[in-house]
Amino acid sequence: MKKVSISLLTALLIMTSCNNDENSNNEPEEVVVNENPGTFKEIGSITIGGEAAAEISTYDEKTKRLFTVNNSGTNQIDVIDISDPSKPVKIGKIDLTPYEGASNSVDVYDGKLAVALESTTNKQGNGKVVIFNTTDYSLIKQVTVGALPDMITFSPDGKYIMTANEGEPNTDYSQDPNGTISIIETSTYAVTTLDFASFAPQAETLKKDGFRISKVAKSFAQDIEPEYVTISDDSKTAWVTLQENNGVAKVDLTSKTITAIYPLGFKNYNTAENAIDVSDKDDKIAFNPWKVKGMFMPDAISHFSANNVPYFVTANEGDAREYTANTDIKRMKDLTLDATVFPDAATLKLETNLGRLNLIADMGDNDGDGDLDEMVAFGARSFSIWNGSTGKIVYDSKNDVDKKTQELGTYDDKRSDDKGSEPEAVKVVKMGNQNILFVGLERSDAFMTYDVTNPTSPQYLQTVKTGDAPEGVLFIPASKSPTKRSLLVVSSEGDGTVKIYQPDLK
Repeated sequence: MKKVSISLLTALLIMTSCNNDENSNNEPEEVVVNENPGTFKEIGSITIGGEAAAEISTYDEKTKRLFTVNNSGTNQIDVIDISDPSKPVKIGKIDLTPYEGASNSVDVYDGKLAVALESTTNKQGNGKVVIFNTTDYSLIKQVTVGALPDMITFSPDGKYIMTANEGEPNTDYSQDPNGTISIIETSTYAVTTLDFASFAPQAETLKKDGFRISKVAKSFAQDIEPEYVTISDDSKTAWVTLQENNGVAKVDLTSKTITAIYPLGFKNYNTAENAIDVSDKDDKIAFNPWKVKGMFMPDAISHFSANNVPYFVTANEGDAREYTANTDIKRMKDLTLDATVFPDAATLKLETNLGRLNLIADMGDNDGDGDLDEMVAFGARSFSIWNGSTGKIVYDSKNDVDKKTQELGTYDDKRSDDKGSEPEAVKVVKMGNQNILFVGLERSDAFMTYDVTNPTSPQYLQTVKTGDAPEGVLFIPASKSPTKRSLLVVSSEGDGTVKIYQPDLK
């Protein structure tokens, strides 16, 4: 396959001719746009509603349309024409009311739109995947998956659809379905739903390495809460975040089996490079080391390869369980500290120090005497890169996320006591010969860009303002873009905006 590098002078010629040109072997040319990945700028924006109106978007190359989840008092997928990305226009909607489900996630492959629906009649009941034609929105198929499908994705080869089925309990824990993953074969729409019961005998070993099982869990399988899926380029391996459990599962798609659970362990905030701002009551942004650990608890996950080694990247948001029968979050000032480990407990409990910090309430009492021997917080306020074969960490962004958004002026000091900027979304893509990472920050209303071509030493490129509470980060490569230029689409659930960004040419 030919590769043609283009400059600013030739971009327009290739844009108008690339659909018609073929090489001597009748293979379509692969156009490689010579873009600078550190120069993304907003070129278009559309608001489709209020809060919860723009959670996740996906793109259909055939129709040049975005399909965006809209849950702002409605139950629909909004259709947005981006044939001119500088002027996105809402042109229709897909009403989901007939399917008795609320959409959580969407993905597109070859003219088919797959939607993950949680049940609106019983949230703890099985969910659905509903598949539509992207041209006329007609129904192709609907199938049953596990409880509360929270994320959906096609495999790169289009042979599979996968969902992460979170399986959250109801408020009194009278219903707590197993957390599962579903694998759908697109040739037949046969569904295989897998739970984690077979890993129950490994529970104690996993917990020693930083995996978390709630103390009120009825069973190992019921406590697992899958959150997000990424699938390898060869469509053979998937990695699934288990957010509340502080782990990542590895899945063999060929055999349809879960082959491993990787505990993610803890982050030490008591170092200069991991220093964090812990108070929303001190009227300042101050990054300091504290004798606190963070559980990574990732939300989104993405993957890439370097030197034939697979890696996955996690957005280390953190997440509490807050139910009538089980609330695992408390302010540090409301907990008792071990006087020997923390002789300065009274000072630490001041609201201008650690007093306001939200901690995992049922962790840290290592000797069972009723006081905390260590403090464990939600999330790691960072993104991390892990070896995809071993689950071992190779890089963490330390406190770079919060510090860079402070420099931009979007860091929300009122979230310092919780999880800081809350890294929510991650996406690694190929731009030229570089692996480029985008990180969406829910509470700092921004995305960050890094070159992760060297996984052990990522290079920071830029921080860019987004809408309120960005939830979804979607990359459209130049080869599929309506303008034959790379685009980044950021969907923000706080204000219902979808923004489109484009980099400069080199």
